[in-house]
Amino acid sequence: EQAQNIKVILNNKQEYTATLVGADPSTDLALLKIEATNLPYLTYGNSDDLKLGEWVLAVGNPFNLNSTVTAGIISARARNLRINADEFSIESFIQTDAAVNPGNSGGALVNQQGNLVGINTAIASRTGSFAGYSFAVPVSIVKKVVEDLREFGMVQRALLGVSITDINANLAEQNNLANLEGVYVNAVSPGGAARDAGIREG
Repeated sequence: EQAQNIKVILNNKQEYTATLVGADPSTDLALLKIEATNLPYLTYGNSDDLKLGEWVLAVGNPFNLNSTVTAGIISARARNLRINADEFSIESFIQTDAAVNPGNSGGALVNQQGNLVGINTAIASRTGSFAGYSFAVPVSIVKKVVEDLREFGMVQRALLGVSITDINANLAEQNNLANLEGVYVNAVSPGGAARDAGIREG
């Protein structure tokens, strides 16, 4: 954010001046462009197919330790941490126990086949250093962000027009719900797609 000059340094120490194609603060992702040919690259994996307990590797530069690789397992999927105040943010983090520290953000999370399944972005810590929990933006969201930044320079978002909350035991009891599945509709925006489709508050 607010960088005047951006430099990309490869693992072989080759340096390139980069231009910012676009940035998306709500996912903490940016798309950069460098003038180069025949570069190695990662292929997209499928973050929706990740299983709990599956091994993954986190790659990054924690504390300026270049090209550090740590291993861990998928601890949870679709974590909503509410760390982004943007009302349009989509949080569906992959949680792992691979060690991630300041400098890892923007680094790859790869599966055992070497495919990109996420971009490391956050940790849960009271000290600012790794305390056992790290979080990555799943590649299913990364792909959408990258494609939109490349095509439009910004991320296109469709709004359903509802405010929802997870159903817990208290909410289920208050509303006489038989199970805890699904979500509860707190509010419906006037003139939105959800209201036109017949969805109502409650």
